Amino acid sequence: MAALLAACGDDSSANDLQLQFMYWGSTFEQKAVEKMLKAFEQANTGTRVKPLFTPDEYDVKLNTLVASGNVPDVGYVPMAMSFRLAEQGKLVNLFPYLDRHPQLKGYLPDAYLWHGKDQLHGVATANEIELLWYSKSAIAEAGMSPPPAQAISAWTWDELVQNAYKLTIDQNGRHPDESGFDARQVRQFGISSSITYAAAWYGFLRSNGADFADPAGTRCLLDAPEAIEVFQNLQDLIYKHRVAPGPGQLAATGDDVPGTNILLKTKRVAMVVDGHWSLLDMNESKTDYGIGVLPKYDKPYTTSQVAGASAVFAGSKHVEEAIELFAFHIDPQHVDLYQLGLWMPQERKYYEDQAAIDSWTKNDSHPPEFHTAVVDYARDHGVPDLRGRLKNLSAINSDVLTPALQEIETGKRPADQVLKDAAPKITSRLQGWHHTQGL
Repeated sequence: MAALLAACGDDSSANDLQLQFMYWGSTFEQKAVEKMLKAFEQANTGTRVKPLFTPDEYDVKLNTLVASGNVPDVGYVPMAMSFRLAEQGKLVNLFPYLDRHPQLKGYLPDAYLWHGKDQLHGVATANEIELLWYSKSAIAEAGMSPPPAQAISAWTWDELVQNAYKLTIDQNGRHPDESGFDARQVRQFGISSSITYAAAWYGFLRSNGADFADPAGTRCLLDAPEAIEVFQNLQDLIYKHRVAPGPGQLAATGDDVPGTNILLKTKRVAMVVDGHWSLLDMNESKTDYGIGVLPKYDKPYTTSQVAGASAVFAGSKHVEEAIELFAFHIDPQHVDLYQLGLWMPQERKYYEDQAAIDSWTKNDSHPPEFHTAVVDYARDHGVPDLRGRLKNLSAINSDVLTPALQEIETGKRPADQVLKDAAPKITSRLQGWHHTQGL
C-alpha cells in the first residue's frame, strides 16, 4: 500500500506531464493495458502514464487512496463503489465533455453510468454477456446437436434439461435417468450454472417476465412465482435432475473451482453458463469449445450484461488530459483485448456496422458462430447489469441475498421457502434504482 501511495504521488519528470492509471486484471490483461498506455504516450508527446496494476484487494487499496486524497487520474472502479464515489464528488462529471469527445457519445445506452440528471461519472469498461459454453467433443460423443447459436432458436428450459441428461455420465457410463446411476460418482456433469452469481441468473429472471424489484426499486419481487420458478429450476438441476454439480463437487483443491476452459477441456462439465471473457482463456488453453445462446423462458432476451466501471478521479491535476486517456483506454483501435477475446466494445458501431464488427471479430480468436451467438445476441437480447442499476446492492448482497442463494444452492430448503423469507428483508433495504438518462 505504501508503494501504491508513493506511485500515485510520483511526479519525477519535470519535463513531462504525468498521469496515473489504476487497474486490476490477469497478467495477460496487465500486458495489454501497459501496451495501450505506451501507445497513448506515443500519440501524446510530452505525456507519461504510470500504470498502477493492482490485482489484489482492489477495493481496499482504492478506498485508501481516496481517503488520502492521493488518487490516480484514471482507473477502473468497482461498479457499486463508482456510484458511492460519484455521489461524494470524488469522480469527474463527464457530461460537459461529451461534445468535445464524440467517441464518448457513441456508446451503447447501458454503458453510461448516471448518478443524477446530467451527472455522468463513468462508463462500463467493456461490454460482457453471459453465454452457454460447451465442449464440442462432449456434444459429439452424446450424438446430439450443439446448443443453438441464434436467439431465435434458443432452447427452452425443458430442452436444456433434456440435453443435460444426455451429457451427464457417472463413472460406469450411466445417465441420471437410467437405473443404477451413481450421483456420488459423476464423471461428466451436463451443465453448470451459478445460483449465487447474479449475472448468471438475472437474464433468466427477465426472460421469465420477472425482475429483482418493482419499477420504483422499493419492493423486492424475488418471491413472485416467475422468480421462484427460475431459482427452483436451478436448484432442480442439482438435486432433482442430478445433471449439475452441487457445492464443492467441482473443487479440485479446497474451495477452488477450475476455470470454465478447464472444466470443458477435461470434460468435467459439458456445458457451462459463463461470461464472454472466458473466450481468452478458451483460446489460450486450446479448448475445443463452442458458444451457444442461453436457454429462454417466455421472452427472447435471456442474457445479462456484465461490466466493471472506468472513471476519471476528481483529484486529478490534469482533468483534460485524463479524459483524453479515459476515451483512449477503451477504444478498440488502441487496445487488443477486443481482438484477443477478453473484452467486447461499448461503441454502437461495433455491433451495427459490418466493417467495424469485422475489425474486432474477424480473426482466429473468434469462432464462426460468434457473430450470432455474441454480437447479435448482445445487441438485441441483453439486459443491463443489475449491479449498475440497483442502489444499495452491496449491502443487500452481504446481509440477505447471498446467504439466501447459498441456502438454495445447498438444497436445504426449496426456493419458494427461501425467497419468501428473504424478499421482505430485501425490501426493507431497497433504496430504488439508479438514475438513467438517454443521450
